[in-house]
Amino acid sequence: MYKYILEAAGNINWMALFALLTFMIVFIVSAVLILTKNTNTIKHIAELPLINDRMDDNNS
Repeated sequence: MYKYILEAAGNINWMALFALLTFMIVFIVSAVLILTKNTNTIKHIAELPLINDRMDDNNS
């Protein structure tokens, strides 16, 4: 049965379909992870370069 289905789907570009599905899965997973991240964690990560510069200024 699967043999006949694959023969009928001969015109489908499987590599392009695989690339599209991979991109969509990675995009959706990353969007969900970003949107469910705690806002305090995001603020802390955003300020990391600034905090490091402030520490260097105080030590000089």
